[in-house]
Amino acid sequence: MAIRKKSNKNPPVLSHEFVVQNHADIVSCVAMVFLLGLMFEITAKAAVIFVTLQYNVTIPATEQSAETVSLYYYGFKDLATIFFYMLVAIIVHAIIQEYVLDKINRKMHFSKTKHSKFNESGQLSAFYFFSCVWGASILVSENYVSDPTSLWKDYPHTLIPFQMKFFYISQLAYWFHAFPELYFQKTKKEDIPRQLVYIGLYLFHIAGAYILNLTHLGLVLLVLHYFVEFLFHISRLFYFSDEKYQKGFSVWAVLFVLGRLLTLILSVLTVGFGLARAENQVLDFSTGNFNVLGFRIGVLASICATQAFMMWKFINFQLRRWREHSSSQPQSQKKKFVTAKGKPSKKERENGVNGTVTSNGADSPRSRKDKSS
Repeated sequence: MAIRKKSNKNPPVLSHEFVVQNHADIVSCVAMVFLLGLMFEITAKAAVIFVTLQYNVTIPATEQSAETVSLYYYGFKDLATIFFYMLVAIIVHAIIQEYVLDKINRKMHFSKTKHSKFNESGQLSAFYFFSCVWGASILVSENYVSDPTSLWKDYPHTLIPFQMKFFYISQLAYWFHAFPELYFQKTKKEDIPRQLVYIGLYLFHIAGAYILNLTHLGLVLLVLHYFVEFLFHISRLFYFSDEKYQKGFSVWAVLFVLGRLLTLILSVLTVGFGLARAENQVLDFSTGNFNVLGFRIGVLASICATQAFMMWKFINFQLRRWREHSSSQPQSQKKKFVTAKGKPSKKERENGVNGTVTSNGADSPRSRKDKSS
């Protein structure tokens, strides 16, 4: 499987540059080892743990359901499945980067800063869109939208359908794959802490919903959150192509606040009221029942703290944009005043107005940056 980027340099085998340039091919070979293991009887039992979902239970047909149903629960073998699909996520990441994003970057001639942000938004927008559509289809097929009480009804939700379990396995695999991608994509050191924070938050909440058998509530909140995030990243992609585009960010700002409020409402409704009124409120690890007071307080505290953190980051982001917009207004007014006063001389046009260098000057740093990028 050839995904390797073309390069004139031939770095030494197993060197840093060699691994970065050929990581997709290396990971593809590792994934092929597990797939080839399915073809031989000796290795099939071990390989099947990585490739297929484990812990299935077949429920026989009843009067209500004429067909047999296969449901799944979680266990330690899921770590092997997550590892395999983490490899798949790395391969898909490389395919999108090589055949979509890099081609657009070469046509648009972005600067280094825009180049990295464009790649980030391109990868995340594709993931958010796919996950949002997939999650919404599960919500509709399982009637979670038409019956909101299903979020807490019949808790614990230890047995889940195939699509639900595969969705959670894929989500965990994707966010685990983000760790090695920090190395493969040569992420700047100053950007790594920010990346680690949001990757850790995703893994913490997704794994928490999966392990604590809150898969119904987790799915609804993920689809809601992914839709808002998809709108932000797709708006940023349009902004990179045309910096005058601002409508998408305005819509995103409104939906972001509404999304945080709706997340808190659904969480309090499910955990604070639905589970609090359930009859079975005894901690039982064997049955997967975590519906006790400490569990409910911990879940609500983590959700509220995360929403507060996101709102704090959002407010700082909006304040920074407002300050930049406000600081740019006096400069624009100054330029209008100079234009109205009279046409500047040739020397002023070359060296700038009033001792400052304009963006149109021959020595403008901005022009040099755009030219080099």
